[in-house]
Amino acid sequence: MNIIIEPLTTDLIPAYLDYFDNRAFSETDTNGPCYCTSPMQTSDEIDQMVREFAGDIKGTIRRHAVKMLDEGKIHGYLAFYDDTVIGWCNARDMNEYVKNRYQFVPDFARGTVIGKTMSVVCFSIAPEYRSKGVSTALLERVIADAKAEGFEAVEGYVHIRKGRYDMDFKGPARLYDKLGFVPVAEQDGVVVMRKTL
Repeated sequence: MNIIIEPLTTDLIPAYLDYFDNRAFSETDTNGPCYCTSPMQTSDEIDQMVREFAGDIKGTIRRHAVKMLDEGKIHGYLAFYDDTVIGWCNARDMNEYVKNRYQFVPDFARGTVIGKTMSVVCFSIAPEYRSKGVSTALLERVIADAKAEGFEAVEGYVHIRKGRYDMDFKGPARLYDKLGFVPVAEQDGVVVMRKTL
């Protein structure tokens, strides 16, 4: 399977929206609808978006995503297979993520930083392409770009649970393990997985 990873650019916004509109989640997937807006929204902005749902949750989130995309607030990588987006990874400089109640970058992780750090806060893989190496390809590209851009580390924030947890969009520990990340801090069931570059 030849997966191509591309950073999200203005030209790729239509592909990003097409992915979240049509392939990111199955009808029964409890993670959707989502357009990966929350990592860059304050708690107040999330609350405002929820107040606007009024029977059209997906349309409301999409509208907010379009505005944020136009403002350059959503960053990450798209995974393509045969010119179709099959996955997404939200990654950017740790310091650019806003603090909100969901703590995509946990407060305690910010206190363990070793320098300029790229944070990975979300993976979304189309259901029929899960367990086929898409997350690995995405994370490998994040690592390569972070190194080229002078970052000192890449981090992920893994939820430790007994067994598989359907809502764990941050990626499993084994994904980070196989790419040389090591646990550096843990609090309240969240482990900071770090790869020093």
